[in-house]
Amino acid sequence: MSSKNSKKLLKTVTAAALAMATLVGVAACGEQTPQPQGTESSTQTPDITEAQEKAIRKDILAALDTSDKAKTPDGLSARVTGPALEVRTSELAIAQATGAMDPKAIIPKDIAQTIIPTQSGWPRSVFSITTTTQDQQSKRLLVMTQASPRSNYKLWGVVRLFQGAKLPEFAIPTIGASMGSPDDSGLPISPQQTVDDYADVLTHGTQSKFASKFSNDYFRDDLAKLSATVQQGMERNHGTQTQTFTPAKGQISVMRSTEGGDLVVAQINSEWTRSAGEGRESQPASDAERALFGQGKATATMKVTYVNVLAFYVPPAKSGKKVVAVGAERQPIKVEAV
Repeated sequence: MSSKNSKKLLKTVTAAALAMATLVGVAACGEQTPQPQGTESSTQTPDITEAQEKAIRKDILAALDTSDKAKTPDGLSARVTGPALEVRTSELAIAQATGAMDPKAIIPKDIAQTIIPTQSGWPRSVFSITTTTQDQQSKRLLVMTQASPRSNYKLWGVVRLFQGAKLPEFAIPTIGASMGSPDDSGLPISPQQTVDDYADVLTHGTQSKFASKFSNDYFRDDLAKLSATVQQGMERNHGTQTQTFTPAKGQISVMRSTEGGDLVVAQINSEWTRSAGEGRESQPASDAERALFGQGKATATMKVTYVNVLAFYVPPAKSGKKVVAVGAERQPIKVEAV
């Protein structure tokens, strides 16, 4: 690839990738936090108190703060797990290369609401929704999970909620909500089927046979814009691109709302393969990708692995409403020339 064409393509792709990073869940002024309900009764008691949730969250955020300052994930697994650990490890690797953590990695210390379940077994999870950040980034939905009776609660997932996202209502913490399962019934589709079908929609777009099950959302819109922008640059240089999305096995957490719908958080992995065309080199598409690629030698094709953490509201079947994504986090974790 000529130096002029290479720089032009890199500029186009980088701008699009950076736009995707900022568009998903940054603005928050119009968000609506679900109000807790006190009318639901339960024969079981909540797993923990609000004071205990605060203490758990404080310990987790302290561990994150220590890692952020050192710019290393060493020891982080004691308090972080699942997709949250994969995402944070990548963010720290990028910070090592750039000298600073990405602002989207910020997790506010205060919360707007916590959803504590009445769960008799393990694993068990607590969902907490933070306030907005000081620079008005969107609220974060935190999923904290305890794997066994004597283990620490760990941060399993972080999702930036979309602007204006409408979440369902949950029982107040002193009463406790009900954890759901991947195969919950009474819904248009089960939580696990929601994740599987949405991954297909992300891969095939409007051509997916499942597209009609979902309302429009910011994540898909931003991905479509990014793909279109990158495609324009690729076509000028006779290149190609493909993205495939695959649900991560077992990486799903579900909480039942008072009206019978489910709030579902799940990990969907993706691979973005870009070929610059014969005789040309494919370059990283953003500062984050460039930091992860490091001193790697570019070839005609580049493959980037992403972790995508999505939050969905799956309404009760009787509502007649579609499933809608209410928040997302997207992070490159591996960049390689192939």
